[in-house]
Amino acid sequence: MSEPRLVATCWTSAGDVGPLDPSEVSPHPPLERIRAIAAAGWDGFGFAHEDLAVVRDTIGFTALRAEIDAACFKHVEVELATGWWQADERTWRPRWDMLLEAADTLGATFIKVGPAVGGPTPELDSYVKPLWRLAEEAAQIGCRVALEPLPFSVIESLPRGAELIRAVDHPAAGLIVDFWHVFRAGTSLEEFAASVPIETIFGVELSDAPENVVGTLFEDTRNRRTLVGRGAQDVVGFIRTLRTMGYAGPWGVEVISDEHRARPLETALDLARSTALETFALADAPTEQSVIV
Repeated sequence: MSEPRLVATCWTSAGDVGPLDPSEVSPHPPLERIRAIAAAGWDGFGFAHEDLAVVRDTIGFTALRAEIDAACFKHVEVELATGWWQADERTWRPRWDMLLEAADTLGATFIKVGPAVGGPTPELDSYVKPLWRLAEEAAQIGCRVALEPLPFSVIESLPRGAELIRAVDHPAAGLIVDFWHVFRAGTSLEEFAASVPIETIFGVELSDAPENVVGTLFEDTRNRRTLVGRGAQDVVGFIRTLRTMGYAGPWGVEVISDEHRARPLETALDLARSTALETFALADAPTEQSVIV
């Protein structure tokens, strides 16, 4: 098969910073980071909201777009919209408007959307209209929104996320399928393939991890993800399942761990990409096992 298109998602290139740190701003200046991603051979990248705010307030989104065009990146994603389900827009609208501006100027493929942290919700009705509104506003700038279900959130699994997307019923609303959130939610590849329509999948993220959770689920996802193919999870089966379902888009690589944050930027990017390619080579190899359909 042809070489997959790989995207360095935001934490893969962020350096020594992680989700919910007091500041989530990368220690690497935005242009330095973009150039390193391009030099490592990636096909696209993602930036998180605090880094995007730095870009807006310093070099500006137009300068970053020029760098994107020079690197010939085909895929850009921005994140993370939260609080969008709250009636008081003052709590979330400023960040959302900034993400819309960034997505518009940078030509983003989608804006990632996160659910509220907490136990699974017994009903989805209160999330339908708010997510529909985000999708409509994104569509007005030629963009889309991609919801990322999290096993420690009110939308705890990909099947549950697909249920919400069906209820929203907007062409600009879809899902991010992060493999970590598939296996840590206890969703089998068979259940995933049967319950998540391919047309709802706007993006895919690859990761790996040891067999067992250490600490809380959030601590595990933030501190113990491994390079793709270096953990105990069935990444090869996941890739084959997505391909059998008909997925033909780019593949994000999201490595989040204490170990990865300690690596120099160039080393981190090279290792994340090369190990992902090694895993795709395994997925391309002939097998006697049936592929999930």
